[in-house]
Amino acid sequence: MRGSDFLFIVLWSMTVGTTVLAEPISVRHIQRPMHRFMVARSEDGKTIASGEFSQVVQGDEVTMRMIYRFVDGSIDDETTTYRQQGTFRLVRNHHIQQGPFFTKPIDFMVEAATGIVTSRTVDKSGKVHIESKHVDLPNDLANGMVGTLLLNVPHNTTLVRVGILTPVGGGRLVQLQISPESEQMVQLAGQTFKATVFRIHPELGGFVRMIARLLGLQPKDVRVWVLEGEDPAVAVIVGQLGGYGPVISSDLVESSIGK
Repeated sequence: MRGSDFLFIVLWSMTVGTTVLAEPISVRHIQRPMHRFMVARSEDGKTIASGEFSQVVQGDEVTMRMIYRFVDGSIDDETTTYRQQGTFRLVRNHHIQQGPFFTKPIDFMVEAATGIVTSRTVDKSGKVHIESKHVDLPNDLANGMVGTLLLNVPHNTTLVRVGILTPVGGGRLVQLQISPESEQMVQLAGQTFKATVFRIHPELGGFVRMIARLLGLQPKDVRVWVLEGEDPAVAVIVGQLGGYGPVISSDLVESSIGK
């Protein structure tokens, strides 16, 4: 394990403790079947990955998958199932990151109803290790759902907090602060759309925040451009994948929505 990876794990494991006060997000826009494509670029504008988002709906249960395929062969693959009935409620989330782009591969699954969290790791000899444990989870856990929640956050909201379970030490609860920053115009497929820019800020405790700054390991804020209208959509995401590593920009390039 690289030294930077070890320090990253220590910092995440020392964050806000095991209790997260998540805030329920009301369903304002019912999610429908859809298929979208993204392109991910490095800070210098070089294309590094193509993204594909799909969403299927059965009753009030939605299953969505977001997969990035990197030019270096790396994969970021996340599948999330949730219910949209009054408020959003996570059912399960499975997140895989592997390949040279990621210094710390993950294979992490959360079953929200039972609180069972499963981590799959591979040691240096190639042996697979699977570890499961129970975690007391908040009702409004947002793993894999943050983008969907942003589509439903009122644009005049000052601040919303949501909880996520990070794949550290078998699962560690942290808080994300979500706040609208501004309105901007976005160009997509030759058309101009109005978007609300949201800032997502990982909360670190005072001492941990100071150490993270000194070590240069504080997770960077993520900014998300959400198109306004009857069918809001995430148009642009700028931030780190998994809370560490280089900053990338992921832009919507094509979209189709079912009825």
